[in-house]
Amino acid sequence: MIHFESDYLEGCCPQILEALRQTNLEQTLGYGEDPHCEKAADMIRYVFDCPEAEVHFLVGGTQTNATVIASQLRPHQGVLCAESGHINIHETGAVESSGHKVLALPATDGKISAAQVRQALEAHHSDFSREHMVQPGMVYISFPTELGTIYSRQELEELHTVCQEWEIPLFVDGARLGYGLEASGCNILPKDLPRLSDIFYVGGTKQGALFGEAVVFPRPALAEDFRYLIKQHGGMLAKGRLLGIQYEVLMNEGLYFQLARRADRLADRVREAFRSKGFSFLVENTTNQVFPILPHAAIESLSAGFGFECWQHVDEERDAVRFCTSWATEERAIAELEAYIRHNF
Repeated sequence: MIHFESDYLEGCCPQILEALRQTNLEQTLGYGEDPHCEKAADMIRYVFDCPEAEVHFLVGGTQTNATVIASQLRPHQGVLCAESGHINIHETGAVESSGHKVLALPATDGKISAAQVRQALEAHHSDFSREHMVQPGMVYISFPTELGTIYSRQELEELHTVCQEWEIPLFVDGARLGYGLEASGCNILPKDLPRLSDIFYVGGTKQGALFGEAVVFPRPALAEDFRYLIKQHGGMLAKGRLLGIQYEVLMNEGLYFQLARRADRLADRVREAFRSKGFSFLVENTTNQVFPILPHAAIESLSAGFGFECWQHVDEERDAVRFCTSWATEERAIAELEAYIRHNF
């Protein structure tokens, strides 16, 4: 069985494993107050061109999203996001369990627009009974989205402009950030993110690390007392240097982006294999997630030798499925999938 269910099936890239081995017996202070975390934070500031930013390391994506959102909202506020957004459908109500409602907006290919956000804000603030409703207090987007699509620089600029007008933060979930930045057709550069968002994070768990996410606050004032909330939400690792070491490796000589680029190009091959046989897709994208729409017979046939995720029901005869490549996907695995598709469909 060759597995394509997700992009975090394997452990970590060999460079991280070797760095962890070499530093295994070092003694450092805990909770991220160590030289490795300090150096990794500096490297992230350099790569994303935000020298004044605060950088914090957390254990996983759910803790990161819930902690960041809780840090920015007052008790009566909620967060606007796409209806398909991770915080709305895949985190077991983690945000809402901390008392903040997720205000979902209809999405187009996983994305929301500046016009939608403006309309939602205007509708709330013009309602005579608004104090009886949850007030939109921030905007959350994923880059890439849950469907592997990406925002353009113009779309991100427009979203950020609306947020600035209404004085609410724009938060970018970057669990798969590298896969988005290295996607064909992406015109957003790493240095654009601090300029066009108020908070973003550099995902590690899905991009070659054993675990971990790095939250970046380009405006340090928004990070006031953030470490208190990391601890409260269970995202503070006692052996914090393990996070710093991993990001030292990922940020060194562009490794983070090299791993992502390779995964995206391998996904392009999967995409082309299905396209060459006439299959359509749930969405068109160029990141590491591929969503072909397949007849039930094809799904059953493929599942005998390949692992993938059933994603969405399309009609009585077809479903959309998801194939994920990762930093660790082998060329051999892609070749076997291509050959199977070529000879069996």
